[in-house]
Amino acid sequence: MTVIIRKAFADECQALHNLVTKDEEWTKYNGPYFGYTRPTEDVFRTTTFQRLLKGEDIQVIEWNGKPVGTVSCYWEDENTRWLESGVVIYDSRAWGQGIAHQALTQWVSHIFATRELERVGLTTWSGNPAMMRCAEKLGFKLEGQLRKVRFYNGKYYDSIRYGILKEEWEQLREESTQ
Repeated sequence: MTVIIRKAFADECQALHNLVTKDEEWTKYNGPYFGYTRPTEDVFRTTTFQRLLKGEDIQVIEWNGKPVGTVSCYWEDENTRWLESGVVIYDSRAWGQGIAHQALTQWVSHIFATRELERVGLTTWSGNPAMMRCAEKLGFKLEGQLRKVRFYNGKYYDSIRYGILKEEWEQLREESTQ
């Protein structure tokens, strides 16, 4: 299984838009309490796709030569260098294959290599246990659990915050190559 992360290619806007909008099962796990509006191809082209072309805060996840998701990051507070990371596998047929784990490994390494940071965060919710397992398997530490602050489909869920320090990440990467 080959997983790589990369910038978008100029000719793949339509294919990536189709990936995001064809199988929307992913929206049930990616912060569904915030709501989701399906982007038109024109809106996608002028917003998300432009960011994917630059590849600074979002990149395509390619699995065996085929785009299946994205990794991303955003500033919680740029002044204090508080950065959060994330991953979405849009194609539900690719779930459970370890793709998110491999993609986030590459992405977090890229973030630490290209930005002056001491910590990368990852926030999810208790309605997405697969993401919680992925974060823990990557070595992220549970830093906070805000109980019953996410309401979705008539039920309360917890917001789960993870983080990993640069020295912890480097040590884990070193140990994994030995």
